[in-house]
Amino acid sequence: MSYEYYSSLALVSSVVVYALAMFAHTAEWAAARRLGVAKPVARELVDVAAADMRRPEPAHRIPEPFDKLRTAPVEERDQPGPHPVSDARGSLAASRRVEQFGRMGVALTVIGFLLSVVGVLTRALAAQRAPWGNMFEFTITAMVFVVGVYLILVWRAGLRWLGLPVTMLAAVGNGLAVTVFYVAVAPLVPALHSVWFLIHIVAAAIAGAAFNVGGLMSILYLIKKRAEDRGTVRGYLERVPDSRKIDLISYRFLAFAFPVWTFTVVAGAIWAEYAWGRYWGWDPKETWALVTWVIYACYLHARSTAGWRGTRAAVIAIIGLASFWFNFVGINLLVSGLHSYAGI
Repeated sequence: MSYEYYSSLALVSSVVVYALAMFAHTAEWAAARRLGVAKPVARELVDVAAADMRRPEPAHRIPEPFDKLRTAPVEERDQPGPHPVSDARGSLAASRRVEQFGRMGVALTVIGFLLSVVGVLTRALAAQRAPWGNMFEFTITAMVFVVGVYLILVWRAGLRWLGLPVTMLAAVGNGLAVTVFYVAVAPLVPALHSVWFLIHIVAAAIAGAAFNVGGLMSILYLIKKRAEDRGTVRGYLERVPDSRKIDLISYRFLAFAFPVWTFTVVAGAIWAEYAWGRYWGWDPKETWALVTWVIYACYLHARSTAGWRGTRAAVIAIIGLASFWFNFVGINLLVSGLHSYAGI
């Protein structure tokens, strides 16, 4: 069996594992639905118990709200209706389930990430070159960068709440790669034989990973902001940071990605001069790369000068992400040009 076979096997396995991780994070969100109701009751019980331990009980005191619960007959305590003790126990059980599903999702994501890395490396061994010569190879590499960034965020900043959209993106991305974008190992076309091949593609993959993480956070920002405005923040959304913090984190990722993408466009122009004797030729992919650059430039400019934060900035970020993916997928599949290396 060849390296190409092992690469395909590892990548198909990564799709299955990423899908399982997505289901685990979905169960994590579903298990948290009860927390928004039970948590206040449990907190009230804890506060009352702590107050009782701190103060002596006077001879004649006003009955506390939970005295009836403590002294009521069994028949009365067992009547249907809200039960603080059972609510507290339910909250603790729900919290444990949320934590279990969350850890399971992260563990599966780590396994899927390792399988993806093995798939990319064995593809490189099979091709005897860097595995970025076509759309299939760039997709699997980009997913490694995206999931790698997410796992670093989980480890360093505790951003596990981003697990559901990231695992969904990884499952769909690698799934499309192994089913729709797959091509057999082949040598590079002559235009790709350059040191700029490595520089340009690595920069594009890093910028793409940051664009994707920032874009996913912008989508989550809109969901959280809408819940905050309606006063319906409950369930797993209570465990997600407030919308202002999500907006700030998204901005930091996009502010990092923009100069890297700028370098990608410049490096591509230099590479084009070596390969085709001109820096810029308005090739469809070159043009759409510039469109994506302009959208993110508008995003940063609007935030810094017009004060466009929050919803309007998030909408621009999502438009930029859509432009990035259209440049990568749509241009390769729908338009022919000098950059048409998809091979499908």
